Amino acid sequence: MAKADGRDQLAAIGNQTGGRVFLFLQTDDFVRDHTAMTEKGVTFLEEPRLEVYGTVAVFQDPFGNKWDLIEPQN
Repeated sequence: MAKADGRDQLAAIGNQTGGRVFLFLQTDDFVRDHTAMTEKGVTFLEEPRLEVYGTVAVFQDPFGNKWDLIEPQN
């Protein structure tokens, strides 16, 4: 991974996408992984929700990037 080079790049850490989700972590067991992540202190920004495409919840990494934890619907 590359480190930020200069003030402008440093200021963009965690906001590269203007606050939108752009990273996705797919799981085959949403409840298992959501529980484990929560127990380890991962910050979820919402409660899990069921969408037509599967179960999903947005979480934030230590740098402020937003991710979807998602279990696709079969």
